[in-house]
Amino acid sequence: MRKLVFLVIYLFFSLVCMAHRPNKPLVSIPFEMVGSYIVVEVRINQSSRLRFILDSGVNSTIITELLPGDSVLLTYNNIRDLQGLGSGVTMNALESNGNTIFIGRKFKLFNKTIFVLQEDIFNLTRQTGTKINGLLGTDFFQDYIVQIDYTARKVRFYDKDKIYVPKGYGVMPMTVEKQKMYINLSVLETDSARRSIKMLIDTGAELNAWFQTLTNKAITIPEKSIHGRIGQGLSGEVTGIFARVPQICIANFCVKNPIVVFPDSAVIAGIIQNSDRDGTIGSQLLSRFNLIIDPFNKQFYFKPNSNFKKPFVYNIAGLEVAQAYAFFPQIEVINVWKGSPAEQAGIKVGDLINEINFQKIFSMTLSQVRGYFEHASKRPLRMIIQRDGKMLEVEVEMKAKI
Repeated sequence: MRKLVFLVIYLFFSLVCMAHRPNKPLVSIPFEMVGSYIVVEVRINQSSRLRFILDSGVNSTIITELLPGDSVLLTYNNIRDLQGLGSGVTMNALESNGNTIFIGRKFKLFNKTIFVLQEDIFNLTRQTGTKINGLLGTDFFQDYIVQIDYTARKVRFYDKDKIYVPKGYGVMPMTVEKQKMYINLSVLETDSARRSIKMLIDTGAELNAWFQTLTNKAITIPEKSIHGRIGQGLSGEVTGIFARVPQICIANFCVKNPIVVFPDSAVIAGIIQNSDRDGTIGSQLLSRFNLIIDPFNKQFYFKPNSNFKKPFVYNIAGLEVAQAYAFFPQIEVINVWKGSPAEQAGIKVGDLINEINFQKIFSMTLSQVRGYFEHASKRPLRMIIQRDGKMLEVEVEMKAKI
């Protein structure tokens, strides 16, 4: 009898422990951090290995570039116009339906739509300094609960009925509209008024957050600000104002004095017209948390990680660079912000940078080069540039303005 009692107690506690034990993911996929982008290796149908940025700001997977050695077999059904952030230009893309995306050796996402841009407007390989073939969209999140672990650099897929949320994660409701996911953030404005705003979750936007400027719900633009280029959208170049707001909070976790952007009204008019969203939360802020995204129960889980207290930086020099050629260690100036320290120093688009502060460029990554442009200093940044076969020395003032 005593043995039976012990057996019942043992079975009871075993079942309790099993109920609270974290379930194993269906698959755990490593990813590479390129800047604040998540880069995942996949295959499409029977393609060669391709590298994509995980981008929850676009609906479907988009191939932007195929490099020598890349191969993919697609059947095209249509030509579509794609539109996103930018000055209103539409981008033509070939549409292919019913494709299989292989993640890792065996894991598959079925019946996915793939778009192939007819013109590579993003130049992601040159912009990042590493091979990038395109963007993995929100269909990545449709079939499973997805954990993005920035600490371990792993993406994990869980069955939608068997997820166990690890200890320490906060949770907040999430809305899903036309495959895209939104959460409400709390923003402390310069006038000390706190406001709740609806934000798109966009892992492919390399910024902290941008806010719309077109309606009476708009966040007040701080007086201390600068104007510059935010990036490249599907519909063209994105420009706007960079500034700091006192605080942004995801539930009770708040970051202080983050640098945010306010896109020019012409850039966002088409998007805001058809949406009640207030803006976008991007990868630079999202990467400060480990995330679990549950589209079935519409829950967004988050836990601060070791990036949470990293300082917020911006492009003080107003100088944008890319590799002159894919995989070749030569850095070319591709944009100079109007009125920026770089423009005042006489730097021009097309200049090649050979040296920064006595360091040769060929020994640096693109991220390291950009890091020089993002840190304030009392001393100017000394650069050796090449223009029309001549070597020139320039000095760029690096005093922060916001």
